[in-house]
Formats: sequence, C-alpha cells, structure tokens
Amino acid sequence: MRKKEKVRYSEIIPRTKQWPIVQLSKDRKAFIEEVSQESFENLKQITRGRSLREELEMTVYREKLRMKANPWRVDPKDEKPFWKSIQDRLVESTNFPAADAKAVEEQLLYEIIHRYAEEISGNFKKNSYRFARAFITFGFARLLNATRVKGFTSMFSRQLDLDDKIHIVGEPDHIRALAKKGTVVMVPTHFSNLDSILIGWVIQFLGLPAFIYGAGLNLFNLKIFAYFMNSLGAYKVDRRKKNPVYLETLKTYSSMALRRGCHSLFFPGGTRSRSGQIEKALKLGLLSTTIEAQRIMYQKETKEQEARKIFIVPVVINYNFTLEAPALINEHLKRTGQERYYKEADEFTTSYKIATFLFKFFTKGSNISVSIGKGMDILGNYVDMEGNSLDSTGSIIDPKDYFISQGEVNVDHQREQEYVRILAKRIVEEYHKYNRVFASHLVAYTAFKMMERKNPKLDLYNLLRLPDEDTSIDYREFKKAWKKLRKRILKLEGKGKVSVAEHMKVRANEAIEQGVENLGMYHAQRPLVKRGDKIIIQDMNTLYYYHNRMEGYGLEKHI
Repeated sequence: MRKKEKVRYSEIIPRTKQWPIVQLSKDRKAFIEEVSQESFENLKQITRGRSLREELEMTVYREKLRMKANPWRVDPKDEKPFWKSIQDRLVESTNFPAADAKAVEEQLLYEIIHRYAEEISGNFKKNSYRFARAFITFGFARLLNATRVKGFTSMFSRQLDLDDKIHIVGEPDHIRALAKKGTVVMVPTHFSNLDSILIGWVIQFLGLPAFIYGAGLNLFNLKIFAYFMNSLGAYKVDRRKKNPVYLETLKTYSSMALRRGCHSLFFPGGTRSRSGQIEKALKLGLLSTTIEAQRIMYQKETKEQEARKIFIVPVVINYNFTLEAPALINEHLKRTGQERYYKEADEFTTSYKIATFLFKFFTKGSNISVSIGKGMDILGNYVDMEGNSLDSTGSIIDPKDYFISQGEVNVDHQREQEYVRILAKRIVEEYHKYNRVFASHLVAYTAFKMMERKNPKLDLYNLLRLPDEDTSIDYREFKKAWKKLRKRILKLEGKGKVSVAEHMKVRANEAIEQGVENLGMYHAQRPLVKRGDKIIIQDMNTLYYYHNRMEGYGLEKHI
C-alpha cells in the first residue's frame, strides 16, 4: 500500500513568478550586457604581465587550437568566421596610431566577452521548467514501478513514487529554511552525467525555487540533455576554454547572478571524478565568486537595505554504480600512470544509450542517496535556521567582519584567495562527513584492499594486471575483514564523521549479498561476483574505481 503520511515538499513550491531566476530570464539581454561590461572593466585591470594585444593574440590562438583539436557538435556554426575576423582586425590595427590601435583592441575584447556571455547564459523558461519537472518525475517513477510492480501496465501505475528510490537524507529542512533567508549555493559531488538531472529533481522535490547551475557544455551535445538542461535553469560551462577572457566572463556571470539573488548550483570538483574518489581538490574559480558576490553586497549595503547572505550547502550523491565508471577509471589510470593526456571516451554518446541505461538502472532495484549537508556561510562557518553564522562555540558572528579593513568593507584579492581556500577545505570535510556508505562501497573496498595485502610487492599498475587465477578471495576471510571494516565505519558514524545506509546494519551475509548484487550491476562485466565459497574479482580496474569511494577514512589501518 501507498505510504499515508509522506512529506510532499513539492506541493509547497512558491509561485514561479517570484523566483529570481524568472526575473533574470525576463531581463536576459540587459543582464548579458551587464556581465559583459563588468568583465570588460575587470579584464582591463588584470595584465598578468601581458599587454592587451598579447592577451587577445593568445585568446585567438587558443580558440583556433580548440576548434581544430577538439570540436563538438554543439559549437556555434559561425565560430571559424568570428575568430578569423577578430584575428584579421587585430593584425590590421598594427598599422594604426597607438591610440586608435588601443581602441580597436578594447573593442575586440568587448566583442569576445559579449560572445562568451551569450554562450554561457542560460535561457530559463518557467513553462518549460514545469514540463521538464513533471516529465522527469513521471518518467523516472514509471520506470521504477515497472520493476517493483510486475507487468508493463505498471509503468503507468501510481502505486509508487520516485522518492521511494531516491533517498534524500541529511539536512533538507535546513536548506529549505535558508532559501527563504538568503541565496543558496549548492555544491554537490560529481560522479555521473546523470547528476545534473538528479539534482534538478531534488531541488523541485524539496520545494525550492529553480536554481541556475553550471552544466558542462558537452551535455548539450545530446538533444535530450540539452532540453532538460535549458529547462531546468542551466548555464553553459565549456571546460575546453582555459583562456583568461573566458574564465573572467564565466566568473562574472556567476557573481552577478548571485548578487541578483539567484540560487545557484555548480560542481566545485570541476568535472566528474575520474578516480571514483570523493573530490579532495576543488576548482576555486566559480567557488571564489560566492566570496566576491558576498563582499560586493556588503559594500552596497545601506541602513535601509541589509545585505543578502549567501549560504553554501554541500551535497553528496551516492550511487551503487556509475555507468561511465570503466571509461572514467581508464582515463584516470592513463593520466596518472603514463603522464600524458588521454582524450575522454564518454559512454554517454547517444540519446538511445541514455534511455536504455535509465530503464535498466531503474529496473535493477538499486537505490540512490542524496545527502544534503548543513548550510555554511562563505567562510565555512555553520549557520542556524535563521541564517546566523556560528563560530566553533556556537556563538553568533558577523561574516561581514571578514571583509572590513580600516573601518570599512574593501577589496583585498589576496585575502579573498585565502578565504576561498578555507571554504574549499571545509566543503571537502563536509563531503566526507555526509558521504553515505553503501554495502557495495564497502564490498569493493574490502576486496581491493585484501588483494593489496596478498600482493604487497606489487605497485598499483601491476596489481591491476593480476591474472584471473590470482584474483579470488576465500569468502570466510572476506566476511571477517568486511565485518571489521563495518565496525570501524559505524564508530566513525557515531562520531559524526560519515553517514551509513540502513541496509549496512543488517546481518553481515545479507548486507554483503546486497553489496555484491548492486556493485557494477550495469557493466558488461561486474567487478566481482560470489561463487560458492569464493569472491571472484572479474575486473580489477572498475573494482579499484568503486573502492576509491571509501578512501580518506583511514580504513586501510584496519584490514
């Protein structure tokens, strides 16, 4: 029977016309102009030891190299003519008087910035958002029903809900309260291309306004993803573009959207974790915009209008398996083992493949966990339900004080760089705290560590190449080691250093069986299986990937 008293956060979403993202969408053209102008002024002041002409020449060179070496279907059709025009006009200006040449350089800089701002900018439409939200909820829930309730017609049953499968744990009430007090910046871990759509569903399920969020431009290569990304509030992040002009425009876009009160989401790891490990080194670019935006709002604060606060909310996504795991771990191993670039082999290549994966994923009975961390201010201090910042003793503090020098809020870029490093460290700490351990995670960790102990003279790369006859483990030994590690994990949970899924607390045989069954269930070859009284490892590379999820807790000392 259907659960009678289930919290339905989605029923209390505020009216869409009040959302900052809706106002931003209505004012899109003017917003792009504002982003372009502020980026332009910022870039004129940042020399990096190069002249403006040298900066432009370097930008053109990098863009031409990108177009040749790594083109994508989603790239604008007029890219080559645009950059050729920029290059030709730049060369032509070398014959002009100095003042005229400078004017041309600044005009070209502005044109590049404006083009980047147009590329980055999202195109949120509230009607499309409603449809996308309903489609995701209906589609995923029907797929779930198809497996839980026998028969094809069960796909259209209302017997089960998507939240039976996607478990939202942690501090959901806290983020809902903070969204009413200030601007929320959600910073999730990133393991799969499904993360963006999953978080989009979580946002609407919790009754939160739509967020803007940075989604990798590669996702827009596929029409099905492009539609949902646009509908759910995404702005585009092209990670191929490393030039300072693009990066400054992207940062300004994020900062100005925050100043306008738009709740925001981005993956601070920058891209999916190739190793399978929880991110431990975050990208500081977009993260720094939260600190910049907060400081600017304090600078503009008046007696009549108090500055809106920005709250950072870490989120940890847990899957039993990741579709892209084999490609990701192979890329990681080639980068770290051979010290050379390896072009990404992405398993999300067609809409058909994604649809097939989703069906198999939801019909396998494997649950997903989304752990919402406790909100923090931009210095990593916890905040209470009213949004007040708290120090380590629980006393209320004012984060505005962090930006005051000589009696007033002022700009100090070196100081803010240190603040963003502090914030990044705190987010990583929270990731480990809110990581929810699944039996599949611990099964993978136990098996891989036991293979390491059995082969102490082998380095990682030789260990991964062990012959099949050397990759079996006695089940009794495995169970003993697994139970020992579980005991340690439960102690860490008691200290508030990690979260543990409820299925981890049942009898060991039952938990191990569930872990083995769920581990890599979609892959062509499972990382490991149980046969009789043996644990048989079938794919050391993907086992290593899933094992990495449990790194960082000191468990290696207990096996």
